[in-house]
Amino acid sequence: MEYELVWSDLTGSDLVALGLFLTIAITPYVVAWKQDTSFALATVLSLLLVTFYQMVIDMGFLDFTPITFLSLIPRIADHPDQIHRFITCAWLHANWIHVLGNILVIALAGVPLEQRMGKFRWMVVYFLGLLGGNIAWVLTHPDSISPALGASGAAFGLLGAYMACWPNDRIEFPLLFFIRAWPVWGIAAFRLGLEVWNMYQIEAGQSATNVAHMAHVGGFMLAWVLARPIARGAPSDLDDSSDISIAGSAASKATRDAATAKMGSLDSDPWMEVGKELKGEAARILKRLREEGDELETRRAWLEELSEQVICPVCDGEVHTVIIGDNCSLKCAHSGKHIRWP
Repeated sequence: MEYELVWSDLTGSDLVALGLFLTIAITPYVVAWKQDTSFALATVLSLLLVTFYQMVIDMGFLDFTPITFLSLIPRIADHPDQIHRFITCAWLHANWIHVLGNILVIALAGVPLEQRMGKFRWMVVYFLGLLGGNIAWVLTHPDSISPALGASGAAFGLLGAYMACWPNDRIEFPLLFFIRAWPVWGIAAFRLGLEVWNMYQIEAGQSATNVAHMAHVGGFMLAWVLARPIARGAPSDLDDSSDISIAGSAASKATRDAATAKMGSLDSDPWMEVGKELKGEAARILKRLREEGDELETRRAWLEELSEQVICPVCDGEVHTVIIGDNCSLKCAHSGKHIRWP
């Protein structure tokens, strides 16, 4: 079959191109994980970078066709050596309008949802939407050999999860040519209703399209069904009734509260523990840090001042501040094993 490629079909240059594809797709997530930043924005960057890479390939710079090996082909989807297609197809898009449409949802709805539920739960929901959409498409089009691609199922999954957990949140979103703060339930109902209407038009023979509307509905429904169990224990309580917008939202407050909870204790310090108690200006700053360091901003300010006055108690090397997300700590410039406090 034309699309049924096995790993042995790939040449050395194909493997290099495939490795580059995977590196480009994964790197934004690795950076986001190390820096404790948004996975939703990492997803946006990943999709954009892969689309640029796909454009370079299409211009003939590389002899590799990602759609042939990485898109979802329903007829061969159950073959063990083709199972990767359920995931990799999400990084391929037909054109810039296709990818930008998905990025719009991931950025505008995905970012506040991530603030609500946390980055790792968010990634679970994202992949549930992706798998739900692809499974729905394969089950309803089992004999198709047309390649299915795009992150639309995942994007609709985010809307489904948001609808299930915090339907009253208001987020800035373009609907009916108006960009304003719409309630999540309204956005979800409009987008899902439009998909169902398009499916009806196709079944009635009144419309023909290459858009996988069933994948959109499948992604939405699976994430909607499973989102609440996944969101238990998230930074935001389920069914938080506050009517919020993305700016100054309860979601941001939940993220801030989670960062505050991660602040380490100031009761002891590395210098005291090795019998090198701080004196003079350093001791004064440490005292102020303990008195005022219960807020993220003030703790960071005093830690930055303290870093200029102290040296590592282990190697007498330079100490600098490290910012991960909203949290700040001191670290030895030579080794994180010497000091990482608080």
